Amino acid sequence: MPFIPNSDADRKEMLQTIGVSKFEDLIDNIPKSIRYSGDLNVGKQLSEYEVTKLLSGYAKMNTSTDSHVCFMGGGAYDRFIPSIVGDTINRAEFRTAYTPYQAEVSQGTLQAMYEFQTMIAELTGMDLANASMYDGATSFAEACLLAHAQTKKTEILLLGTINPRYLETALTLCEGRGLSFTVIKMNDGRADIDLLTQKISPQTAAVCIQQPNFFGSLEEVFQIQKIVEEFKALYISIFDPISLGITQPPASYGADIAVGEGQQLGVPLSFGGPYLGLFACKQKYVRKLPGRIAGMTSDENGIRAFTLTLQTREQQIKREKATSNICTNQGLFMLAATVFMETLGASGIKQIAENSFDNAHYLATEICKIKGFEMANDAEFIFEFTVKTPIDSQIIIDQAPEYGILAGVNASMVSDDIKGLIICATEIRTKDEMDDFVKFLKKYEL
Repeated sequence: MPFIPNSDADRKEMLQTIGVSKFEDLIDNIPKSIRYSGDLNVGKQLSEYEVTKLLSGYAKMNTSTDSHVCFMGGGAYDRFIPSIVGDTINRAEFRTAYTPYQAEVSQGTLQAMYEFQTMIAELTGMDLANASMYDGATSFAEACLLAHAQTKKTEILLLGTINPRYLETALTLCEGRGLSFTVIKMNDGRADIDLLTQKISPQTAAVCIQQPNFFGSLEEVFQIQKIVEEFKALYISIFDPISLGITQPPASYGADIAVGEGQQLGVPLSFGGPYLGLFACKQKYVRKLPGRIAGMTSDENGIRAFTLTLQTREQQIKREKATSNICTNQGLFMLAATVFMETLGASGIKQIAENSFDNAHYLATEICKIKGFEMANDAEFIFEFTVKTPIDSQIIIDQAPEYGILAGVNASMVSDDIKGLIICATEIRTKDEMDDFVKFLKKYEL
């Protein structure tokens, strides 16, 4: 936070300028009955040095990837971020919490938005993408709203291997639209195709999958595509951007809408956020695409120029009739992802995916050599996988930090059918770190 040297005289002058005599006049319209009038008990006044030392002490109480080796995933991943990303977004012209509107957006920001959209469209194989959403969960909720707006149907089918936080967010954001969400129970950590065939109907607006799914397994997306197309529902895919370096993109299996979490594209873990929402779709849905879209054109002199386009400014006032009520974007992290992707290129993202793949498969093989540990299923995976454990996996998770390890995610947070540990190995995990993790897990060998 910058140092703002406002003296008592400065504050008095500001109050007089806006026509009040004291600060309390600014909150006079807040009923006294709901104001807190007790002692805030904030302690004695501290100097700048004392405050800095106090807060630094609090920060050190956190468990972070600076002090622990991270094998956690579940939607947020410990990956390497090139220094150019931080250097760029920390420049004064970019580093702001405020997202400018049409009249104020600079050509530099618009160009970054345009390039971001282009790369997300290329990565997913979709026709177009917007200039970001808040995070993967809200992107998913917006996809459900788009499906409803397009089909006029209200039933959303979710395969039971989707991130549970995405479902919670969609239930909250879509409540006012009267959508019904049906979760199709999974089978062995993967989508139950037979049950989907039974549940889907002409009233289904969309079928939603996650690829790879929450447990790390790859779904039978092409088989699901045939079922969805038969009933003329929309096909929503929650994709992982790094895995697309070595897997089929959503467009290849007929996805109408592709959404995802962009945290892996140069955004720090930051204890869970803020993150970056990715949203792409087919051309025919462009008029219902939420958020911001930057376009390229020419000015009156024939010089290339960029502008915001197809953003209905009335979204802010249409209330329940609006296609979407999001009218901003994650501008700073959108820029971070743009710099990240431009720095690495297609070959760099492929290399990250391949290195992660190799690490995860080495780690899975070594863990399964421990008596009592086994893979949850025989499905293919990229860099995240689920193992069944001989004891409650939460015990392992709770004890691991004592050994400098963040062991993984409890699989039972999605379903009671799988008792196990969801483990992730990204490109930055070393063989020594993975071997140490295996050594730690041997404590629980049968």
